[in-house]
This record gives sequence, C-alpha cells and structure tokens, in this order.
Amino acid sequence: MKAFARFNKGKEYTDQIKPFNFVLTCHVSPLGRPIGADPARCHLIAPYESDPRKWPRMDWLDLYTGNRYRVTTTDRVGTRRSAQVKTHGDVLQEYEFHPESKCADASGKPCGKQTVGLLHRRHIQIDYITCIGKESNRLEDVEAGLIHSEQNVYTEYPDPQRDEWQMKILPALKRMPLSVLVKKSGISRSQLKEIRAGRSRPHRKNQQLLAALVSKLNG
Repeated sequence: MKAFARFNKGKEYTDQIKPFNFVLTCHVSPLGRPIGADPARCHLIAPYESDPRKWPRMDWLDLYTGNRYRVTTTDRVGTRRSAQVKTHGDVLQEYEFHPESKCADASGKPCGKQTVGLLHRRHIQIDYITCIGKESNRLEDVEAGLIHSEQNVYTEYPDPQRDEWQMKILPALKRMPLSVLVKKSGISRSQLKEIRAGRSRPHRKNQQLLAALVSKLNG
C-alpha cells in the first residue's frame, strides 16, 4: 500500500484505494513519458474499466506526483498532458528480442538482443558480498516496469567486516608498493602503514580516493 500513500493521504477510508481493490496500469514507452516526468519515477494507474475503448478518454494518475494524464498508443512521444503507452503487440515484440542476461553465447559473452543458438550459463567471479533483504524478490517487478529503479527494492544490511573496503580495497592496497601509494595518494607514509595494517580506517573522502587509485592502477 506504500505506492498509494500519496493518493490516499487526507481522504476518508471509503474514498481510499484499499486491499483487494482493482485498478488498471500500463507500461509507458521509452520515449512516451509526459514532458517533465521523471523517467525513474513515473507510473500510471486508473480506475478499473473492462472496456479498452474507454481507456484513452480516462484520466490516469501518476502514483509519484499525483498528476493526471491521458494515454495514447498512436503518438510516438509523450506531451505535457499525455503519455504514449505500449500495446500488447509492443510487449510481445520486445519479448522476442529480450536479451537473456543470465546466459552466455557460444563464445562466453553475455547474450544480446541478436544472440541465437545454444545458450550457456554465464561464469561469474565474486567481487565482494553484500547482504540484502527479501525485498530483492521484487526485482521481477523492476523488469516488468512496475517499479522503475532496482534501488527502491533493495534493503542492504552492511557488515563492516565484509564490506567493499575490507574485501576488495584493503587487500589491493597491501599488494601495492608503499612508495607508489604515497606518491599517488598524497597521504603520509605513516598513515598508509596504519591503514594497510588494519589499525586505522580512513574517512570517507580518503576511502574514495584510495578506491579510485586501486581501480586506476589495477585497470
């Protein structure tokens, strides 16, 4: 019900959207969002109506802003008052060329829209571990367009002993010559010794500096 909090605010319970109510929703085309709408935060709903002939004449509500728009499948771009939305045919056509991100082609490269032939599972290499909550199950909603940013469904549980600094950056710093680190980072030799020994953890700005340095020198 969080998605409808803005819509329900200030309304009597009888006028609110409640559990087990029915609504219509649609998928806005890549270039079809209304002018001025945030691409990552624009999702349209309307009261349930079984007759599709009435849909273009109805007001559709943007859940994020509360703005009302009309929808169309004929215009190629959105306007200030309307959004160009996908038809069932558009969705089926996209599915035909949808890249399978979990698979690789015959050469081991990630699949693209034009990949054909027998697919294989991709090989992965663990960089570092981040614990996330079960909300990540809603990633399918992200792919379906119901949620427009995967960051909205992640709940991260950071572990200071297993974060990127401990698992990736610090081991890389220990492998680099101390003289190079002093010259490239501008951080004192004594401070770098404390950092590499794990007895000191730099503040965020220096962490970002050292992380960028590791990425540059190892790239």
